[in-house]
Amino acid sequence: MDVFLPASLDEALEILAGRPEAVPIAGGTDLMVALNFRRLRPEAMLDLTRLPELREVRRSDDGVFVGAGVTYARIVRELRGVSTLVQASRTVGSPQIRARGTVGGNLGTGSPAGDALPVLAVHDADIELVGAGGRRRSVPWHEFLLGPKRTARAPDELILGARWRPIEGPGSFSKVGTRNAMVIAVASVCLQLDPATRTVRVALGSVAPTVVRAPEAEAYASHALTDAGSWESPEGTLADGALREFGELVAGAASPIDDVRGSADYRRHALTVLARRALTWATSGEAAA
Repeated sequence: MDVFLPASLDEALEILAGRPEAVPIAGGTDLMVALNFRRLRPEAMLDLTRLPELREVRRSDDGVFVGAGVTYARIVRELRGVSTLVQASRTVGSPQIRARGTVGGNLGTGSPAGDALPVLAVHDADIELVGAGGRRRSVPWHEFLLGPKRTARAPDELILGARWRPIEGPGSFSKVGTRNAMVIAVASVCLQLDPATRTVRVALGSVAPTVVRAPEAEAYASHALTDAGSWESPEGTLADGALREFGELVAGAASPIDDVRGSADYRRHALTVLARRALTWATSGEAAA
């Protein structure tokens, strides 16, 4: 196996243009598992840890940009204003994993259980890609994530990072698993209220071939909050019946399977509970803004 250690983005892209079969690696928290269990034996690997261009974090009125090489530990420290991403980052593995694992790793792996992906989906993030000669393109998250461990990244491209419009409203990320820590999600829900547009956004992880949104549930909750006066006043809470209906609609957006971590029925049940809790937190002020 050949291992390349570029010191800049231009150098990495030049190497990748000549060796498109090279597998990019940064934190390696997923990739090294596959290597250790001999499920993957690439001819070449491209170490991205020395590239400063992938470690950028920028926040402005125009948007948030998180580079592909930004670790979850750094997100927790530096992006407190993006509460959903911070919450998701805190659930990733152990402190050691959070110190190594990156947003780009979740994107590159393309697993529907990736904790950062529902957050990117709920914010309608664009994935920035860069190819040979500095060629760049921006791909909406739902066009980038094609299926289980399948993405729109071309062999000669690298993931530069993710960009999205900031939303000034309460939101949360929650998941269930077989234990409280260091667990792959059996089901996850990211919910975000957008008071500026009076809309509710919901994204689901680990319950479909890729991360999905729940448009019917979003429309229902948005109208329910308007009818209850919740956009104007926190006292305008939703009735239990509305919360139950919202949970059922969220579960209806999923297409889960039975696997070693949980059954499809359990995943649907978990979604109804997580969705009701998330909307209750958001409308009661318990979710961080």
